[in-house]
Amino acid sequence: MVDVTIVGCGNMGSALIRGLSRTGEHHVTGYDLDASALESVAPFCQRTTSDVDDVADSDVVVLTVKPAVIEDVLQAIDLTPSQTLVTAAAGVPTEFVAERTDATVVRVMPNLAAETGDMAAAVTWDEPDEDVRSILSDLGEFVEIDESLMDISTAVNGSGPAFAFYLIDAVKRAGVDGGLDPEQAETLAAQTFKGAAETVLRDDRSVDELIDAVCSPNGTTIEGMEVLWDSDADEAVIDAVAAAEERSRELAEAFDDE
Repeated sequence: MVDVTIVGCGNMGSALIRGLSRTGEHHVTGYDLDASALESVAPFCQRTTSDVDDVADSDVVVLTVKPAVIEDVLQAIDLTPSQTLVTAAAGVPTEFVAERTDATVVRVMPNLAAETGDMAAAVTWDEPDEDVRSILSDLGEFVEIDESLMDISTAVNGSGPAFAFYLIDAVKRAGVDGGLDPEQAETLAAQTFKGAAETVLRDDRSVDELIDAVCSPNGTTIEGMEVLWDSDADEAVIDAVAAAEERSRELAEAFDDE
């Protein structure tokens, strides 16, 4: 059983805590200075604390704090070379963190689907860390990448859920406009995206081949796809990802100047 402390129990931190609690394979501590944040995650932790000295007890410490406060947090936490420090702060380079701790540093970009065990994450490390590998595997799927690709990963899987929510809402609104009850439309839209994503992950066919499989000649789907193919919808999504990637780069440059 891996002893894990999540530092920062906001949206991302609480998603990790809830996700890890589902497995029963980890001893989880939640650390935050905000009492209400600790209260919200207490049912999913073995321990909550606002004492920074308690953080040093864990095998793995995961930082899910905002980039603006990460240096202060690093100065407050005293870790040893036998421990692993995982940083999940957007735009914060491994080198910046490694210069401020004795622990082994692993950089991860997770997303909020960690809560349900459906997380997509990217990880960069000098050597694979088995404790971190166990944590990530229990929370969903992950890929190992070079750190130079972390900005685009931040945009694709870190920011990606918001883009997916936007598209789900658009399909839901179309359903409501057609007469469906809002709750019915949301269930159908969200479950359809979930099923489509699972199909992409589990099926050997390409996305284009899967589209063809749904589009019967002269059927309903191909009529809708013609509208999308004639639009700039794909370009808008690509632009959204590019904007998020650029912002991640800007955040990283600020730390490079430190």
